[in-house]
Amino acid sequence: ADPSVRDGGGRSGGRSRAARRAALAGVLGVFAYNGFFFWGLSLAPSLDAGILIPVMSPVLTSLFLLVTGRERASGTRLAGLALGLSGAVIFFLGAGGGTSGGTGGGGARLAGDALFLLSAVCWAAYTLAGPRVLAGIDPLRATTYATCAGAVLLGVMAAPDVPGVEWGELPLGVWLNVAYLALGAAAVANLLYYKGVGAVGPASASLMMFTVPVVNTVCGTLFLGESFEPVQAVGAAVLVVGAVIAALRGRFTGRGAGLSAAGRRSAVGTRADSET
Repeated sequence: ADPSVRDGGGRSGGRSRAARRAALAGVLGVFAYNGFFFWGLSLAPSLDAGILIPVMSPVLTSLFLLVTGRERASGTRLAGLALGLSGAVIFFLGAGGGTSGGTGGGGARLAGDALFLLSAVCWAAYTLAGPRVLAGIDPLRATTYATCAGAVLLGVMAAPDVPGVEWGELPLGVWLNVAYLALGAAAVANLLYYKGVGAVGPASASLMMFTVPVVNTVCGTLFLGESFEPVQAVGAAVLVVGAVIAALRGRFTGRGAGLSAAGRRSAVGTRADSET
């Protein structure tokens, strides 16, 4: 048999497996994440999502890598992660005590925050799957497969409600929001995030989500008129301090650096294969 044929078949099979892995990652990072996220938004204000998801995602990611021995961290970073987690717990407990934010309080807000926590779990799993997915495919293709797979499942879930929508009465702002969510918050953001995972590894990439609470708090307060409960404000402050310590003072060492370097070499090799 012609070796070039066997080699071509092997490459084709490898790309197919990589595409399936990317699609499965999209079930977590696009379908499940967005399903829990938007369900939570119907019960709790966006301020809660902007605190819980960006903080819990890197905390869960780092804890998993540390527990499984895939990363090692300095004591300072561990202390920062623990402090951030404690702040998130305080924030979570404070969600049941009031009615600010225009979406109700008490049990409804607490349930919404629980859904945001599930979104954080999905995003952490999506991040952890990144190096394995990127080992056989470039970030753009991986993002495309993941986004398409998640979008199909979201479409199936939304299909029963489509006949009841009055399409002609939807204002322009709705269509602009949909376009931004599809292109900016989904396609471009996921592409850039997976590029970051391939460059620096999942733990360091997930820490960039600590910048989200600042942006989200400013936008939610100015444009949506949302606010925190007093206990939530305390939890948010503790959380931000922990995030700053974890992101700026600690550095992963040892096997974590090797893992990140391996991820970078794999991504370079994948791009070289795609060019040939």
